[in-house]
Amino acid sequence: MPTHWDREVDLLVAGTGAAGLTAAITARDAGADVLVVESTDKWGGTTTLSGGGLWLPANPLMAGLGAVDSVQNALRYLDEVVGDVGPAGSPARRRAFVEAVPGFFGLLQRLGVRWVAAKDYPDYYPDRPGGMIGRSVEVEPFDTRKLGEWFARSRAGEGLPPLPLKTDDVWLLARAWSTPDGFVRGARFVLRSLLGAVRRRRLYGTGTALSASLMHIVRTQGTEVLLDAPVVDLVVEDGAVVGALVGAGEETMAVRARQGVLLGAGGFAHNAEWRKRHHGIPGYSSAATGDQGTAIALGQKIGADVALMDDAWWGAGVPMPDGSTQFVLWERSFPYSIVVDGTGERYLNESESYVDFGHHMLERDEAVRAVPSWLVVERRHRRRYLFTALAVAGRKLRRAGTLVEAATVEELATALGMEPARLRATVDRFNRFAATGVDEDFGRGRTAYDRYYGDPTVRPNPNLGPLERGPFQAIELVPGDLGTKGGLLTDEHARVLDTDGRVIPGLYAAGNTSASVMGRTYPGAGATIAPAAIFGYLGARHATAR
Repeated sequence: MPTHWDREVDLLVAGTGAAGLTAAITARDAGADVLVVESTDKWGGTTTLSGGGLWLPANPLMAGLGAVDSVQNALRYLDEVVGDVGPAGSPARRRAFVEAVPGFFGLLQRLGVRWVAAKDYPDYYPDRPGGMIGRSVEVEPFDTRKLGEWFARSRAGEGLPPLPLKTDDVWLLARAWSTPDGFVRGARFVLRSLLGAVRRRRLYGTGTALSASLMHIVRTQGTEVLLDAPVVDLVVEDGAVVGALVGAGEETMAVRARQGVLLGAGGFAHNAEWRKRHHGIPGYSSAATGDQGTAIALGQKIGADVALMDDAWWGAGVPMPDGSTQFVLWERSFPYSIVVDGTGERYLNESESYVDFGHHMLERDEAVRAVPSWLVVERRHRRRYLFTALAVAGRKLRRAGTLVEAATVEELATALGMEPARLRATVDRFNRFAATGVDEDFGRGRTAYDRYYGDPTVRPNPNLGPLERGPFQAIELVPGDLGTKGGLLTDEHARVLDTDGRVIPGLYAAGNTSASVMGRTYPGAGATIAPAAIFGYLGARHATAR
């Protein structure tokens, strides 16, 4: 126990992503005195770098889309896709998540968040019982000038450029110059950008729009946010967390938290030691660099339990020359492409959800070298579709050997160290599937989610285009991620549990600091950020009612 308290508040919140900011907003709206602390010199966390979508089943916008959803339907879907993963994804936590959607949505809407439906985005398993289209929402592009000089201290400069981009734009903009509907969306996007400029607005979309909208509310509410202020220890009295020691330059500040401490400080995506120990790889993450696992370690230090530490929000990534990882999504799903392992064999559905893709890559690597794998594309793919990594650093990737090009499939195989006949046979088999429209090996293009990132002008299957026209290119893929899934075990109120399953009074966790309610899967677009924000909301509600 500290000999004196330097500061007293009702709720101390660690982290400035969706979990922390939502918790701060919720508690302040309930009349609590709140302090938010951020361990790095930039606010916004991985939320700012993300697509900014939230998977909110039975949300109020769905009625306007003509989509009929319910708590029961959403829980049926979660039962199907999440399954039994232990207490992290318990029925009570799933129900708490779904039932909190209207209250969370309404609170932020009342305080100024401008929600919009990502109406075309399917669930990632739309063919499973309870699966639907239209459950994902996002925030309208936000004028970051409202934050004044404070915006310069966000992570926005590390993510997408200052464009009014929406998640629901991407699937069409990636083929804006090759399909009619893509061209129309591209024209609308340009018009939206020009109107923002004419009106002297600095519009940001996707994750920046979400984090900036939340921070604007926090600032309007008068809540103090401290940067470069990590929580370095939790203060426990009679088994309950009553405050924390917070870094303040060379000193530490003892903060008493009368109603609780909520940890929303991210996972351990950039802690190489933990990644090697729990995942067997050093990690290739698109998460914010402050993801070091420190908040998880603080909980463990006082007896908190953890779960799902061996898992992450996996996907495919291109290792970039600057050491970062560029997440790959539509590029692997569009036609005229396949993914092969180190021997030149296909081993998965290239269009499947990214968490499944990452799991399959790691599983394949246990038997056959698949880290890295290679995304092989032909000329039409490069001419028709946006490939983000190559647009950003194509020449550097070529010099690094991450991008390999050859005139023929056989020459490409030789350059990649594969048997030419083997890669040739893989391509020929795939080309036969493209001709019939049926992927007999992995079912690519079968579901609405597969087809979401397809090309409707390619028939009979929008995800299957033959690899026939050189030059052919191969792009190195590694098991990238959007963050880690494992963390402190919590209950339906976001209260942290100890190793005996008992609540640690006064301690709450949300976001990637906590073990995911989604278990080992990814139900739909925004199934990372939505539970982060909602359990931040639920934790704050519970704390302020103590």
